[in-house]
Amino acid sequence: MTWFEDLRAWVLSLGASEWTADWVVEGSQVLAVMAVAWLANLIAKRIILAALSSFASRTKTDWDDKLVRRRVFHTLSHLAPALVLYLLAPLTFESASLVTAALKGAQIYMLMVGVLSVGALLNGLHDIYLTFEVSRRIPIFAYMQVVKLVVTIAALIVSISIVIEKSPLLLLSGLGAATAILLLVFKDTILGLVAGVQLVSNDMVRPGDWIEMPKYGADGDVEEITLNVVKVRNFDKTVTTIPTYALISDSFKNWRGMQESGGRRIKRAISIDVGTIRFLSDEQVDELMKIKKLRGYLEERRRQIEEYNRTYEDADASPANGRRMTNIGAFREYCKAYLSQNEKIHKEMTFLVRQLAPTPQGLPIEIYVFTNDQRWPVYEGIQADIFDHLFAVLPLFGLRPFQEPSGADVAHAAEALAARAEG
Repeated sequence: MTWFEDLRAWVLSLGASEWTADWVVEGSQVLAVMAVAWLANLIAKRIILAALSSFASRTKTDWDDKLVRRRVFHTLSHLAPALVLYLLAPLTFESASLVTAALKGAQIYMLMVGVLSVGALLNGLHDIYLTFEVSRRIPIFAYMQVVKLVVTIAALIVSISIVIEKSPLLLLSGLGAATAILLLVFKDTILGLVAGVQLVSNDMVRPGDWIEMPKYGADGDVEEITLNVVKVRNFDKTVTTIPTYALISDSFKNWRGMQESGGRRIKRAISIDVGTIRFLSDEQVDELMKIKKLRGYLEERRRQIEEYNRTYEDADASPANGRRMTNIGAFREYCKAYLSQNEKIHKEMTFLVRQLAPTPQGLPIEIYVFTNDQRWPVYEGIQADIFDHLFAVLPLFGLRPFQEPSGADVAHAAEALAARAEG
């Protein structure tokens, strides 16, 4: 005779009804099992979990510390009270319905703990994966999310089958009729999964890449690639979230190639006022000879022109006859010489100083070179220094940059015309 039977007999001896005695016994059984479950939970957390955490902190490897930080073992410790309930319920409870309810509750609770444990474990494994160099080339966070989603759905199906006491296969066969609805509900997830596979397999974007996607207002570094969205930290410190599948369906610019090339492009033009372009006189050439960077070019060019003009009839009769140096040509050669001697310009990449087609704003002289420092602030400083200098030397060549007339220019011109009319 168990102590529960003794308890029932004692309650009945007090004059209580059979129904009351049964409730007292069942309540006592529940309290006893809960007490053992609480004790198991206490042992799991205070002793076993503390020992594992202490052991992980003393090891030389870092992966176990990451699992501790992701609370993998802490989540698993919640299995202890559920296991106690699952094992003791059939041995302790007398009511078949109470045993069934306890077993179902324990199983569902263990499934929930299992899902959370798998999620924590995957997060820990992802943290460990990030310590390897390959993680910068092949992000796997989206795949981790897929595994979490599959595990969660599987646990949900098993939980429902436990409650209704039907086979999970029966539920899965019933889901076939709801395929269209499921596809609609999980449309973004499915598109994100397919897009994530394409992004990784084609190496289109990685965490840390600088991308531009004006359609979504994105211009910054990729922080995270998830199943549904890609997070971009813009340079103004705002965060833009882009649907993962949008990176497949729409176009975007990835600056990784520039970062890996060792150079960053400068492509900017100075528009020259066409009215200031002219032939150089001998006196002007002599004046430009004072510029060390141009001296060799001017001497060689003058020698070639003199040799050519000696064989050309009436070369001195008109500047249009024979050959002459122009101030715009001399300026282009100066730009080449200046940039070739600039230690911050990459000499093994495209190097051009070219003349573009004239526009209503003048004749563009474009600088097309690469810096050897890709850092944005440094790059902007190099570019600014180059054009500061080139704008400053333009008057030495008798050239003037084109500039739209401002309100002050128009006012001064009107005052000059008014003064001339009065005079």
